[in-house]
Amino acid sequence: MKERLQLSVNDEDYDVVVDGSKTLLEVLREDLRLTGTKHGCELGECGTCTVLVDGEPVLSCLLLALDIADASIRTIEGLAAGSAPHELQITFGELGASQCGYCSPGMLVSAAALLERSPRPEGQEIREFLSGNLCRCTGYLKILEAIELAANRVADRREAGELDPEHRMPQRPAAEHGPDLVPVEGKRGSA
Repeated sequence: MKERLQLSVNDEDYDVVVDGSKTLLEVLREDLRLTGTKHGCELGECGTCTVLVDGEPVLSCLLLALDIADASIRTIEGLAAGSAPHELQITFGELGASQCGYCSPGMLVSAAALLERSPRPEGQEIREFLSGNLCRCTGYLKILEAIELAANRVADRREAGELDPEHRMPQRPAAEHGPDLVPVEGKRGSA
């Protein structure tokens, strides 16, 4: 049975009609065309589908979209602030933390949640937080180094007064979408 669903994804409201059995992953990729979140094992074991729901990392392949209608969802597409990449995206590139890149969206979103909780995480804390995210290409060393470097850069900026102490992940400006998306209560959304 199809149901109307309103979702808040990356600070934009969407109004979609979905089958009640669709997962959040399916709705993000198929209905909203936000394909940065990856299909992996679809069993909740690899972490490639990780998104933030109310700031918490969750496996979108295991959640029915209808179960999180009132939540705030952040995907990899919402990590950057407009054209300015998140510090994690910068350090992943600088240190070569991605090889094939398939796990990167889930790793980056999980790491962003960690940086919100812990201003300067180190080795073991990062390892434990990312324990649900698998990478089959790297030995994880560059990933851990990139997260630690990003955390230190952001913390240094906060301490220097260059960032608001309450700074959270950058807010994404309204984006242009495909022709089938219609306004929902003054915001852009999906029909």
